[in-house]
Amino acid sequence: MKQFKLILMAFILIVGISNLNAQDKNNTIAIGIGTNAVDFYPTNAGLPGHGTWFSEYFNIGDHYNIIPAISKITVNKYLADGFSIEAAGSLNKISKVGDNSVSDLAYYGLDGAVKYDLNGVIGETSFIDPYASIGGGYTWMDSYGTGTFNGGIGINFWFSENIGMNLESKYKHAFESAIVQHFQHSLGIVIKFGGNDKDGDGVYDDYDACPEVFGLSEYNGCPDSDNDGIIDSKDDCPNVAGVAALNGCPDTDGDGIADKDDACPNEKGTKANSGCPDTDGDGVVDKNDACPQVAGPADNKGCPWPDTDGDGVLDKDDECMNVAGPASNKGCPEITIIEVAKLEELFKTVYFDTGKSTFKKETYVKLDEAAGIMSKFRTAKFTIGGHTDSVGSDARNLELSESRANAVKDYLVSKGVPSSNLEAKGYGENSPIATNMNKAGRAENRRVEVKLVN
Repeated sequence: MKQFKLILMAFILIVGISNLNAQDKNNTIAIGIGTNAVDFYPTNAGLPGHGTWFSEYFNIGDHYNIIPAISKITVNKYLADGFSIEAAGSLNKISKVGDNSVSDLAYYGLDGAVKYDLNGVIGETSFIDPYASIGGGYTWMDSYGTGTFNGGIGINFWFSENIGMNLESKYKHAFESAIVQHFQHSLGIVIKFGGNDKDGDGVYDDYDACPEVFGLSEYNGCPDSDNDGIIDSKDDCPNVAGVAALNGCPDTDGDGIADKDDACPNEKGTKANSGCPDTDGDGVVDKNDACPQVAGPADNKGCPWPDTDGDGVLDKDDECMNVAGPASNKGCPEITIIEVAKLEELFKTVYFDTGKSTFKKETYVKLDEAAGIMSKFRTAKFTIGGHTDSVGSDARNLELSESRANAVKDYLVSKGVPSSNLEAKGYGENSPIATNMNKAGRAENRRVEVKLVN
């Protein structure tokens, strides 16, 4: 009983220390102390004074060799994926080898093992931690020594995150006959420590929600760079203090839109306008609105379109914004049959120098008048046709008629008639309006005509 009292006292002392300096469950070093019992009986079937395998396995009083002291020390190092390595030293006094009594023989063991946490197979438990081990060592008994092959199972019962009780049973197969096969059982206290803290913030990795970044214990090891109470990993603006409702971002104008998403962070606005105000509600935010108090379209910078000539067609759609005209004609006045007839008369008095495309002097006044009429009707389009008599070759007459038609067009354009409204075409001698058999008829055939296209 004395050895159990010592173990109990050690356990109470260690628990007291652990409460002052609690360690993390991810600690990678474990030290165990306790007592051990050596049993030769159930492992040597056929030898005198021994039973069959595992017979009287729990017969403590008749077969176990126990000394009333701390007689076993272990050191464990966690590796990865449930694997750890262990070094163990133990001592004992042997007075029973099966049913045979011997004078107290000194027993020493130095062992190493690889251990595997069976929670990886059966599933995690809250405080029970079973394991299996395999390894080898060297055992001395009195003046004899031998190497051993060891295999065992054990279980840790955790009273806290780093303090527990260990119970283990290990079979040791000896390679020299002077020391026969035996079981070594142990009971003791195990303490875990040496936890990982990669970022050095005092919060061990297993508890650290941000194990790679230095942080604060009140935030489970995560940083809060702007001290707004929101950890950086959940803070959309980690370097500027903000509010939780906006994931840690500030809202200077209080419109419920974070400054980083607010195109007008110092003026209250709406989400639909990216945080900017639109006083006149025309869809153009005030900062881009040339008329913020009066609604207008975006393509006129938020201002209403003018109608300079008052014809009901807005200037933006009015091709003649200074002259009234119907919407059907894009705001331009429509040419009448009277003006068309006038143009036809004027063009009858267009005369050219003989065999040339230059005008006679009296023609200019007539063309100026025609240009004045055409310029008033910006949407009216005309065809200017040049004609000749039959004197000369067909090719020469066609070339001359085209040259004269283009001369008229060029002159009208120089007086302000849009070039796009005019088309010049030569017909040569192919469209006579009189006979080419006499002088008077040929004079009528030498002409320039204008026709309204639309």
